[in-house]
Amino acid sequence: MHTQAILLAAGKGTRMKSERPKVLHEICGKSMLSYVIDNVKNADIEKIAVIAGYKSDEVIKSIEGSAIKTYIQSEQLGTGHAVMQAAEFIDDNAYVVVLCGDAPLVDSDTIIKLCSYTFNNKKEAVVLSARLDNPFGYGRIVRNNKNEFEKIVEQKDASEEEESITEINSGVYCFLGKALKLALNNLNNNNKQNEYYLTDTIEYLLSNGYNIGVIEEDNCDIIKAVNDRCQLAELEKFMRKKINKKWMLLGVSMIDPDTTYIASDVVLKEDVTLYPGVVIEKGSKIGKGCVVTSGSIITNSKIGKNCYIQNSVITDSIVGDNVKIGPYAHLRPKSRLSDNVKIGNFVEIKNSSFGKNSKSSHLTYIGDAEIGENVNLGCGVVFVNYDGKNKNLTVVEDDCFVGCNVNLVAPVRVKKGAYIAAGSTITEDVEEYALAIARSKQVNKENWVKNK
Repeated sequence: MHTQAILLAAGKGTRMKSERPKVLHEICGKSMLSYVIDNVKNADIEKIAVIAGYKSDEVIKSIEGSAIKTYIQSEQLGTGHAVMQAAEFIDDNAYVVVLCGDAPLVDSDTIIKLCSYTFNNKKEAVVLSARLDNPFGYGRIVRNNKNEFEKIVEQKDASEEEESITEINSGVYCFLGKALKLALNNLNNNNKQNEYYLTDTIEYLLSNGYNIGVIEEDNCDIIKAVNDRCQLAELEKFMRKKINKKWMLLGVSMIDPDTTYIASDVVLKEDVTLYPGVVIEKGSKIGKGCVVTSGSIITNSKIGKNCYIQNSVITDSIVGDNVKIGPYAHLRPKSRLSDNVKIGNFVEIKNSSFGKNSKSSHLTYIGDAEIGENVNLGCGVVFVNYDGKNKNLTVVEDDCFVGCNVNLVAPVRVKKGAYIAAGSTITEDVEEYALAIARSKQVNKENWVKNK
């Protein structure tokens, strides 16, 4: 069976109250359009077209690098008009699935079932329907007295009786290509909105003797689309529950799954434990046996095995095995921690590497630095990396000890085994195994307070 897919992604989504195209709003760290594309690909449909409209450049950019065809609907004149833009894409003998870019839960199994039903029953068009307790906003499936499909009526055009129907049009269809093209050529906009409805293609084909069908989806959650922020939050909750269940079945412990947030592309290994309020954002991987406590946010970072991350923020960074971080630590982009490192409370790291067994236990800023193995940074150390114009590198080699309240003014190198006395401001290189002391001599003035 030769199949194609057309994805409708042209609308602004007025009710979203957003400058961003509706289909680019994210659910669990992934745009709604990306979900739809992945679902189509997982159904083994490789020939895909996306109809873009509002801010089409942003929509097209979001899928660049793929083999997906894009078409522009410069004026949003209805779903039928959108599909018209891709008329040259449609093969006569293909079965063409039409999906909405704002309905990300229509999974590959549902798409395969729809296509197979259309093909096996020799239908020219099939509508995917479902029944909702509250069908407001959806087109209604109208059946005749024999319970056969008769037509689809949009909410805007429905009579009071038709509005009471609970079987709704999901916005998902499968057409035989040549039948779809014929129906598109005969569409008109004789309705209250003066738009070309894709639903009218079904009515046209039915009235001209074509074999039309409806297949009802039992799980009504799957067909839900997004029209406003409330519905976006509903789908986010649905998807989050699905993602969390998958990981728990694969050996991840979540103390409270309802308050644990994991992006769709995150990879977790067995025996990871996530406390309530943890956020693991897209691009992140967490190794076996890690514990991540409440308040932690990990974004696009790779965490090794058996790490303990306590109430900390990690972004665009790499962490080795057996590392302890936090509480209240902040790893900014390009932080790289080797095995057995300890980063304590109120330590901030940016664009820096830490060698094995090194530690910074508290109240330290480390920016643009290379820190060797077995290094100890005392409380209140500051890597002074910015001279007002450029960022400069500080190197602390293996086995060094940096005392409390030390300023390392870059560019500077502290060589292997050196010690730096507390309170020093280091502006020159420190040689191997030297002790550097760079502070003013203490002067005590007797009775100064009494005599002032």
